Amino acid sequence: MERRCAAEPEVACENLPMSSTIEMSEASPGESLLSKYSPAAGGYDEFLDGQGKIREPWRKFAAGLEAMGPHGLGQRYEQGRRLLRENGLMQGVAGFPHGTDRHWELDPLPLLFAKSDWDVLADAVTQRVQLLNLILADLYGPQELLREKLVPPELLFAQRGFLLPCHGVTTPRNIFLHLYAGHLVRGGDGRWSVFADYTQGPPGAGLALENRIVTSRILPTDFHSLHVERLAGFFITFRDTLQMLSLHRNDNPRVVLLSTGPRSPSYFEDAYLARYLGYTLVEGGDLTVRGANVYLKTLGGMLPVDVVLRRMPDDECDPLELVGATMHGVAGLVQAARSGQVAVANALGSGLLESPALMAFLPAICRRWFGTELKLPSVQTWWCGSDEDWLYVESHFDDLAIRPVVATRGQGTIDTASLDSQRRAELLNTVRHHRTAYVAQARVTRSTAPVWHDGKVEPWQIGLRVFVAANREGAYEVMPGGLARAMPPSLGHAAGQAMLQGSNGQSMSQSNPFVSEEGSSRGKDVWILADGPVATVTLLRGQTAAVELRRSSNDLPSRVADNLYWLGRNIERADGLVRHLRTVVVRLTSELEPGGLPELSLLTQVLADDSRPMEALPTDPEELTAALENETLAAMFHETNIGSLDETLRSLYRAASLVRDRISADTWRIVNQLDLDLLSPRAVKTLRLGDTLIVLNQAFNLLSALSGLMTESMTRGPGWRFVDMGRRLERGLTVLRLLRKTLIHCKSESPSLLESVLEIADSAMTYRYRYMTSMQLAPLLDLLLTDETNPRSLGFQLAALADHVRQLPGKDTNPLRNRETRIMIATQAQLRLVDVEALARPRDEGVRWTLDHFLADMTLQVWQLSDSLTDTYFTHTGPSRQLGAVPTDATL
Repeated sequence: MERRCAAEPEVACENLPMSSTIEMSEASPGESLLSKYSPAAGGYDEFLDGQGKIREPWRKFAAGLEAMGPHGLGQRYEQGRRLLRENGLMQGVAGFPHGTDRHWELDPLPLLFAKSDWDVLADAVTQRVQLLNLILADLYGPQELLREKLVPPELLFAQRGFLLPCHGVTTPRNIFLHLYAGHLVRGGDGRWSVFADYTQGPPGAGLALENRIVTSRILPTDFHSLHVERLAGFFITFRDTLQMLSLHRNDNPRVVLLSTGPRSPSYFEDAYLARYLGYTLVEGGDLTVRGANVYLKTLGGMLPVDVVLRRMPDDECDPLELVGATMHGVAGLVQAARSGQVAVANALGSGLLESPALMAFLPAICRRWFGTELKLPSVQTWWCGSDEDWLYVESHFDDLAIRPVVATRGQGTIDTASLDSQRRAELLNTVRHHRTAYVAQARVTRSTAPVWHDGKVEPWQIGLRVFVAANREGAYEVMPGGLARAMPPSLGHAAGQAMLQGSNGQSMSQSNPFVSEEGSSRGKDVWILADGPVATVTLLRGQTAAVELRRSSNDLPSRVADNLYWLGRNIERADGLVRHLRTVVVRLTSELEPGGLPELSLLTQVLADDSRPMEALPTDPEELTAALENETLAAMFHETNIGSLDETLRSLYRAASLVRDRISADTWRIVNQLDLDLLSPRAVKTLRLGDTLIVLNQAFNLLSALSGLMTESMTRGPGWRFVDMGRRLERGLTVLRLLRKTLIHCKSESPSLLESVLEIADSAMTYRYRYMTSMQLAPLLDLLLTDETNPRSLGFQLAALADHVRQLPGKDTNPLRNRETRIMIATQAQLRLVDVEALARPRDEGVRWTLDHFLADMTLQVWQLSDSLTDTYFTHTGPSRQLGAVPTDATL
């Protein structure tokens, strides 16, 4: 790589005194949408120039806005919010609904750049990334910067970000930075500067894609007429680079995207990027190191990994050699990278560049290596460990912002102007005694841009995140777009500094700054306007060589199989609950008093959580009605009740979010709709019993659509198989529990109870067709237990499970030695040989003990199958329960 770059024009723009009004080329009838747009004087506004006139890139777009009017723009804003909700971005982060207070807010107005202006900025960004890559190569290699005293040794070796185990580790083509993100701000003089460099696993590129999809849908005419540059070409370059990193299989290397997991603020983006690029999304537990090779643990065995695209911080990647306090990483990953058997992007140790202290030394390094000035400077920075810098910091302390050299949770940027005199003195004393641990920076002045807020267009402060990817030749390409973040001026300087840095002082590579408290900031798409029509670009492209034909294999990671299995179980559990609740609510809201429906109390008691038995029901009719209604509502919306509909839907949402990259967009939309429509705290608090039937019908429709999509749209591979096994197993357990709770005691048998049981099991129509209106127990048991033609019967579920078990990857060549196969053979044989008429006959004390024992035995064997699947395919451990063990009443 060449170290010397030709000089280019500096990234700057003259700033003229600004007025507070807009000069429109044509007067609009009525109130103008932009007429009250009034940026503060003395700053730089992206929309208006210093004379209050609309800048060139915005003129055509502004005319469209005026034609649209406030009502039209408001509609587009709501349309964008709806699209984000459907995609799950308006929920709590990481796929856990209502678990946090951070949300995604997208402004409908993009940030516009003329291509000529963007090219100048992109050239400057490229120079900076080339410099940073060379710095990494030197500090983890010959360390000439230390010898030439361009970087102080005490700064480098005191850095937690400098990983000694990674010193001497080489990378293909000497590329350490494969993906870079920089957070830029434009000052009042119109010049861009860098507030932060993100070099570990920079988040945001996937969100830029999501921004683009939403914005282009709500503003399709503007998007096409303004000739907006496409983003796909950038990701093609990035994907080709990752493929080039493989030293062993360049034709079709196995690339995995290593994520911290669902608790990460960037997990949605991780799943989105993995699906978009066609990579397997993994967590640390999915990978293992054997010798010097990294393997992916799957149902069919261990598969070699060629490239790891990491999205976690350096110190969490390898708990064996690095200092991270978590176990999210892959033990031995450093050794595997050192041996060259696997490539890691970005290279381990690249987080060193995120320290703001290095910004103070970049200009001198650039002049020494490139022979030119740094085209894109950093925000003016002073490292307090330098005597010369400290003299300036100490004398100007009240005018600066203080940042730690290494960002840690709870320790972020401190604006000295926001402190009182005592706290400012305490901070000065702390910095004086720990000078090498702090930097001081000039206060960041941000430009403003139009934002739609409260029915009008307002000037908000903005920061810009740009993305850069290495290409096959070792050069760098800038994404023709990016992410902008708008913050209201009311936040003030200190809050703006904190937002730019990240939440709680974390590195931006560890937190997602574009997901924040609702209403506090907005994301914006970034449009680069070409001079003419833009060619269509897609990641799908023709191949010159024939590809090998494939079918679904057993390369599904065990963790993913586990989550798919529980997704199926929660779908079926929710479906069974909704059917049961509908049956109860219909009877509670009928014209008959609950006392006149003897089966109602029994059916309501079945809803009670086994760990929280229902109290004895009162005999007074009014008190009985109130008690049954309360128990029914608790079974629906009480989130602390184990097994309630609320808790089950939350578990369903969580399981689906964990396999976000494995399910289709339509499937996710339905899952998200279940959360939005049925788990809204506001809606739940206002519901009355009479209204619940509408909610239950809506839930039933959504669950049916979800089941249908997963049945008809999933390829019949191991993923679908585990989803369906979870559904079949849960449906079998639901039938067994229902029958055991309602039909054991002879006194509970009545035509109305039998009809209710058939209704809950969705078999009433079939029963009536066969037996007319004669309600008897033996035919009911035959229909719900042994009839393998009834898709709701236990026999049907066992037959489906037996077929799935035969298709699972076996540990032994003889299928009869497979534990799951033995369980299925024994369970099916016992069910097929049972005498249902004998089961229906009462024994001593009016209790059907034969039926009770049979149902308990069936339940035990189904649980044994569940345990065996978990032991064999999910946890890879020995049996967790002996075959002869008897489960507790709660498990039955």
